[in-house]
Amino acid sequence: MHRPDELVFVADENFDYSVVKALREAGYSVLAIAESFPSISDPQVLQIATDRKAILLTEDKDFGELVHRLRMPHWGILLVRLLKITSAEKCVRVCQVINNFQHDLFYSFAVLSNDQLRIRPAQSN
Repeated sequence: MHRPDELVFVADENFDYSVVKALREAGYSVLAIAESFPSISDPQVLQIATDRKAILLTEDKDFGELVHRLRMPHWGILLVRLLKITSAEKCVRVCQVINNFQHDLFYSFAVLSNDQLRIRPAQSN
């Protein structure tokens, strides 16, 4: 598989919008589901991200079931589980992860929590 030339993201509908804005200000292309496709289902969100060859940004654990149990295809998912921190701190942490590990996020299911980043390569179908 190849990697897209440009790093592109799709932010799930309930993903912290301050992080979306911070990533856009940093020059990243981010499609926010809340802006373009409000109220669509999780499988539809994942399909949009896949069609765009984008990494999905989410705070919803349900995407783990879609890609691990149901084996839905994806280009990469970053599940953000940062608890009890400000939006400003969340922006900093997510931007740091993307800047430092962007190529590791492709074809992976990554979980960013308060104390660690776990990156699990996707299983092939």
